[in-house]
Amino acid sequence: MKRPGFAEGVAVAIVASLACGVLFSVLAPLAGGHAVLRILVALAGLAYVLSLLGRSGARVGRVAAVLAWCAGAGAIAWFAPSLPAYLAGHLVMAWLVRSLFFHAGLPAALADLGITAFGLAAAAFAFGRTGSVFAAAWCLFLVQALFAFIPARETTAMADEPGADRFDRAYRAAEAAVRRLSETT
Repeated sequence: MKRPGFAEGVAVAIVASLACGVLFSVLAPLAGGHAVLRILVALAGLAYVLSLLGRSGARVGRVAAVLAWCAGAGAIAWFAPSLPAYLAGHLVMAWLVRSLFFHAGLPAALADLGITAFGLAAAAFAFGRTGSVFAAAWCLFLVQALFAFIPARETTAMADEPGADRFDRAYRAAEAAVRRLSETT
């Protein structure tokens, strides 16, 4: 699994903030600011989740995560009348994806939740001070890039137990055998 690094998170912040700022400037006069903000939050959230899933290295669960995100986005659109609640709902879904695909336990997931809450606060502060969607998106995604500093999921949890190496080798051999059998049928 190749986790996104901080530099990649900064790149995502640049792209997302530029896209949100430009799209808001172009679309707000046509459709109204509130509706455009809701659409931008959903699109930016989906793009962010897809980028996370693409970097997760997981073979299983990515399609289910996207479908769950789509269902969650629909529920949030239906039940969250205010823009702050709508944004918070999308941030919680992004946090869930990061927690499920990148963190090993509850302490790491809670640290990530703190980063998510701090990102929401930074975005609200930036938007309140400047009124700029670009500045709000920049602050939000820049703070989200800090998740790269949360310790990664360890893949060798049983390495301290005696016989773990034999078990791991046998498990990998059995997986390879099942994979070969499934490819021939």
